[in-house]
Amino acid sequence: MEIKKCLLNDVGEILSLYEAARNLQIQRKMVVWPFFQDAFIINEIKEGRLWKIVSNDLIACNWAVTFEDKEIWGEKDKNDAIYIHRICTNPTLRGNRYIDEIVKWAKQYAIQMGKRFVRLDTLGNNTKLITHYTSSGFDFLGIVKLTDTANLPSHYQKEPSCCLFEIDLRNEGG
Repeated sequence: MEIKKCLLNDVGEILSLYEAARNLQIQRKMVVWPFFQDAFIINEIKEGRLWKIVSNDLIACNWAVTFEDKEIWGEKDKNDAIYIHRICTNPTLRGNRYIDEIVKWAKQYAIQMGKRFVRLDTLGNNTKLITHYTSSGFDFLGIVKLTDTANLPSHYQKEPSCCLFEIDLRNEGG
């Protein structure tokens, strides 16, 4: 298993993983991600913000990273965090707790980038994801109502309840 930046030739596989994630979200009656355009994914790859775990030549899991997230984090966004978005696991490899590898990687990456926090969010009151993220080291900060969603992907506009999670690297000895 290896963590690497996504490459342009990964776009098709990434879009397939997003489709599988949407299907699971529909099946579990969760907030459903929108369809992401190729250009959106290509841009994230070119900016070096789309990452993957590769296992046996397959993308086992992928996620995006941003360095600001004011619409979601508001006053807490002070250029001191990395933000993880769209964690997506290959459906044939679910249950392998890739979140633990992502957290290990994200802590190192945040320190390397001179950041204090690793943050992520999820929409709705998804108790399974709350448990999943807290079991991997995130503190659950609660649910906030988003008000400034115009520049966010469409699923944020449909569901204003947003769960916030954070790892404070100062409390990690990092």
